[in-house]
Amino acid sequence: MNKLFPSNTILAVVVGSRAYGLDGPDSDHDRRGVFVAPTRDFWRLDKPPTHLDGPQDEQFSWEIERLCTLALQANPTVLETLWSPLIEHCTPEGQELLDVRDAFLSRRVAHTYGSYARDQLKRVDARRTRTGETNGKQAMHMLRLLMAGTHVLRHGEILLPVRAQREELLAVKTGRTPWATVVQWAADLLDDLAHAEAATPLPAEPDRRRVEQLLVSVRERNLT
Repeated sequence: MNKLFPSNTILAVVVGSRAYGLDGPDSDHDRRGVFVAPTRDFWRLDKPPTHLDGPQDEQFSWEIERLCTLALQANPTVLETLWSPLIEHCTPEGQELLDVRDAFLSRRVAHTYGSYARDQLKRVDARRTRTGETNGKQAMHMLRLLMAGTHVLRHGEILLPVRAQREELLAVKTGRTPWATVVQWAADLLDDLAHAEAATPLPAEPDRRRVEQLLVSVRERNLT
């Protein structure tokens, strides 16, 4: 196994600014991955870990069952891992996971993406009230998240690169955009999200059956 990835890694990708097209010369390499614990380890009193940090900086991996659980809940971070175009490592089982990634998508996206974005907006605003400082990076990613939620509701795929809006978003990050403009942009994007939810072709619930079939198949093959 490549020493850059945890043991039994089936998928390793780069997410964050580099995947979004918002990176600069000093941007981190935010790495996310998926690993498969040996099936027999689940028969013990001490279960295998649900996630691992490292071995590289800014690297985090989920055990496949934990990733599936979070993805079925439309967790934005997990879904973006499955759609990242920057793949550093992918085994046949990793490809099988990517092949069923659309099974995780549902109208739940509207709630999770909207809730995450509203929470980020409240945090940035609270900090401004308390300290007079604006977390531009957090505000930028809040707006990007709303764009992503609307896109998946309309098109059935996660929006990662936002190069078309790069300059506008970076202006938010660097504080060149007035806060009132940021707040209005967020309000407009929340309206877009609501309209997209009303017209989305996505099902009300994710396809748990397809996901479970994959998980059972992986567990059977790792019963050694």
